[in-house]
Amino acid sequence: MTELDAQPTRGTDSRGTLGTVRNAALLLHLLSDGPAHQQLTELAERSGLSLPTVHRLLRSLTVAGLVEQDARSARYGLGPELVRLSQRYLGRLPVLAALSPYLLPVRDALGTSVRIVLFVRGSVTYIDGADGADAGPYREPHRVVPAVRSAAGRLLAARADDTGWALALALASADERADAETRRAAWRTASHLTLAGAEQGHTEVAVPVVDAYDHAAAALTATVGDNDVDRAATHLDRAAQAAGRTLGHA
Repeated sequence: MTELDAQPTRGTDSRGTLGTVRNAALLLHLLSDGPAHQQLTELAERSGLSLPTVHRLLRSLTVAGLVEQDARSARYGLGPELVRLSQRYLGRLPVLAALSPYLLPVRDALGTSVRIVLFVRGSVTYIDGADGADAGPYREPHRVVPAVRSAAGRLLAARADDTGWALALALASADERADAETRRAAWRTASHLTLAGAEQGHTEVAVPVVDAYDHAAAALTATVGDNDVDRAATHLDRAAQAAGRTLGHA
């Protein structure tokens, strides 16, 4: 199963409000995957919708600011209204407010960047954090990756319901799926997980942020030297537990 298969069902020219919303959501997902701007005919082919339907939906989404059309190429891309909506959503997330006081102390204790990670439809997105001196000139503050390819994602996907777990597996390769299926129980109960980083000698360490209802609202993660894994897990876990105690009691 591909990443596209894990998104809203590929199109039919369904009549009615439900079909329209489903098809509009499908187009937004297609626009988020691939080049920044895409052709109308390509979107129709990938979605399985007719050209008139795609054109009508894109016009409506453009008026709403959710899609934009490049004046020179006439191609379509995601629109700026999505930024405002996403910021409003993130600004209302209790877990971000709960973790905020702990980001700088943990960063300073570990000497490396610390990130807050959310699980969304089979992927994880790195939504906030505190940069360490290791951040370098090219930051990736809003990185999105398939859940099974990160320590934080494995923790959150394993703790998700069966629908969320299935979406995570849908974005994985066959080998990744087989490995994940055998490890889910261990990932679900782990106090922290590690995953070797892209840079040799460095490891991603992640801990879950669990609320009062035993729900993993997010993960807290850092990439450290292999010799600092235990120390990083301790600092991250203390922050996650302190933040988690404030969640669900508002």
